[in-house]
Amino acid sequence: MDESVVMAEGPWTHRFVGANGSRFHVAEMGSGPLVLFLHGFPEFWWAWHDIMTRVADAGYRAAAIDLRGYGHSDKPPRGYDGYTMAADVTGLIRALGERSATIVGAGAGGMIGWAAAAFHPKLVNRLVVLGAAHPLRLRAALFADPRGQFAASATILKFQVPRYEHVLTRDDAALIGELMQHWSSPEWAATPEFADYSYRCRQAMQIPQASFCALEAYRWVARSALRLQGYRFVKLMQQPLGMPTLQLHGSLDTAILPRTAQGSGRYVTAPYEWRLLPGAGHFIHQEAPDFVTGEILRWLKTP
Repeated sequence: MDESVVMAEGPWTHRFVGANGSRFHVAEMGSGPLVLFLHGFPEFWWAWHDIMTRVADAGYRAAAIDLRGYGHSDKPPRGYDGYTMAADVTGLIRALGERSATIVGAGAGGMIGWAAAAFHPKLVNRLVVLGAAHPLRLRAALFADPRGQFAASATILKFQVPRYEHVLTRDDAALIGELMQHWSSPEWAATPEFADYSYRCRQAMQIPQASFCALEAYRWVARSALRLQGYRFVKLMQQPLGMPTLQLHGSLDTAILPRTAQGSGRYVTAPYEWRLLPGAGHFIHQEAPDFVTGEILRWLKTP
């Protein structure tokens, strides 16, 4: 499998942008204030193709990226720590010629969004997070909720096993499809739309080195927990966020439990809203694109 599988044609423009020492694939369209979309695991920029089109039509410059290690972006052997991936995002804002942007992140992309907003607050004017708890809230829940969030994260803990990336991509990346089905609502997982999306993500994860790079971010979380780098990350993430923050979550999310994510507002001092969507799973941007688009546009216009 090669990178051509992520280069779908459409009303957007594909380009490659250098930032933070790496090259990133960006799909963008529209003009106006920048809205930067970050996908999660095991996705790629296509996660946002529908929503970004609607946001661009509403008068914004919409750009969806392949994160470091994913899709058609560079796949270096290192750099999957929270600091570097946050700097990737804010570096891209500058490289795209903007002084600031609204960040919209889902899943792992939401976690990176939290970090980018904490580490580089002048570059993030608004934040929208889907299916992701604040990193410190998730960390606390893993210790305090063993039968809840810790159990829900059991699959992610397997990512620490050496060479597990080969397990992920075995049999046409069948395990990727199983994980996506498990994290989704049963209703959406039974649709043709889910089958198509799962297929695209499985293809993208079979691009050489993509699965290894994707797992390295999760491995860094575990490795850094008892190291100075992890301690510094925790200290920096304690900074309160001063930009308006909207958090959207599916009630059936089995990857990041709603009760884990809901406590994230304590880290925001600016206007903050929590919206729980009944019947939606982890991939809320796929399961309920009308709801998510409406909420993003509303938040962009909220004073």
